Amino acid sequence: MVIFDKAADAEHLDVLIVGAGISGIGAGRYLRTELPGRSFAILEARAASGGTWDLFRYPGIRSDSDLHTFGYEFKPWRDEESIASAPRILAYLRETATENGLDAHIRYHHRVVGASWASERARWTVEVERADTGERLTMTCGWIFSAGGYYRYDEGFTPSFTGRDRFQGAIVHPQHWPEDLDYHGKRVVVIGSGATAVTIVPAMAGDAAHVMMLQRTPTYVLPAPKRDALAIAFRRYLGEQRGYAWTRRKNIAQQKAIWAFSKRYPATARKIIRWVNARQLPAGYPVDEHFHPPYDPWDQRLCVVPDGDLFRSIRDGKASVVTDRIASFTEHGVLLESGRELAADIIVTATGLNVLALGGVPITVDDTPVRLPDTVAYKGMMLSGVPNFAFAIGYTNSSWTLKIGLLCEHFCRLLQHMDTHGYDVCRPEVADPAMPTRPFLDFGAGYIQRAVGQLPRQGDRMPWLTSMDYQSDVKLLRADAVTDPELHFGRVAVTAA
Repeated sequence: MVIFDKAADAEHLDVLIVGAGISGIGAGRYLRTELPGRSFAILEARAASGGTWDLFRYPGIRSDSDLHTFGYEFKPWRDEESIASAPRILAYLRETATENGLDAHIRYHHRVVGASWASERARWTVEVERADTGERLTMTCGWIFSAGGYYRYDEGFTPSFTGRDRFQGAIVHPQHWPEDLDYHGKRVVVIGSGATAVTIVPAMAGDAAHVMMLQRTPTYVLPAPKRDALAIAFRRYLGEQRGYAWTRRKNIAQQKAIWAFSKRYPATARKIIRWVNARQLPAGYPVDEHFHPPYDPWDQRLCVVPDGDLFRSIRDGKASVVTDRIASFTEHGVLLESGRELAADIIVTATGLNVLALGGVPITVDDTPVRLPDTVAYKGMMLSGVPNFAFAIGYTNSSWTLKIGLLCEHFCRLLQHMDTHGYDVCRPEVADPAMPTRPFLDFGAGYIQRAVGQLPRQGDRMPWLTSMDYQSDVKLLRADAVTDPELHFGRVAVTAA
């Protein structure tokens, strides 16, 4: 039941979920199902739900994980395409929200601009700006669940390119794709080699005169079937629910096996990936120049291309790959350090994201600002020294949502434990101040490395390790108790005293 704080004339809820993307919708569903008596709202800064899958509009946008694991455990993925396009994923997310009665809980154009915790009242005061009207309003809550992901929605990352202003064509970042961009019959240069670039290149190749993927360093690229034949068979013979469950188990095991094999036998994994790439590319193609990275598999995320569409575009002569460094932009394209100039009518800067932890919202605890690099992540979902605050960050080496589901389950169990024992406050604290720490996301991707100093840390032992293993997290977050010697509970009176 929603109440009003008469002292501050502010609406008060038990939980405020920040973000109506895949994590926020998941959190809302678990709260509504597991704790139906809790009041909550989902605050969304944009005008629509869906997060990433509504924001990005570039050609070919799709998942790079199968939807049987990227989808929710509680809602079967019914589409026959397991590597799915953004519109299909968006429809799935919005259907989930509607089926679980979440539409009325989502408040659009509500951007959180600050949050402060008061121990004497055991609650958060949250400042919100209405993006549509500019109005400021104040809300209070017992818990904040930050579900906005880890990148900045209003601005993608673009390096500073010498001579950018000289280029006479269009320069486009995938995060801000113009609806009216006409690339039919145009020469396109896509700068980048990550998941976005390998998606855009084959999607544009069908209509463009030619598409070049210009990369500084190669990335591991693997073809994967768009349709999972075994998943279709499971669904046909076992039914929708059981078939989905068995497909998830299969794909979770498959993801873990590939990752574990790559980490244990990196040289062999490199050879296998190279062999697969060579079979997909034209005879005599310089595989080692364009598809043989200097790092080991899974030091950075592998890129998946459904049905080998990138390789097919290269075989058909509609796309090509250039590995070189940019010297400058010119009036008519890109000049490389080798002296070669790539002619272009359109340049796409698929150069990555800007990481923005917790949506960039400044938080304070009893009037003291919280510096994220000074905190340590507890179970990958809370911050040391910060009470009643949870966040959702998924896996980097597997499907994002696998971890989100476990975090949401654990969060609901934690709130149930507090209800049972009459607690108002829950705060993780590191018992050993000398515990060694390292970056929260131990990952080599450029967008992570650029922001590593802005993120929380992780420790060298549980519960301060950030697990990237689903089976370990099933035990930690689903099977083990929610209590821990380094997780402290309290009541308002005790806290005030």
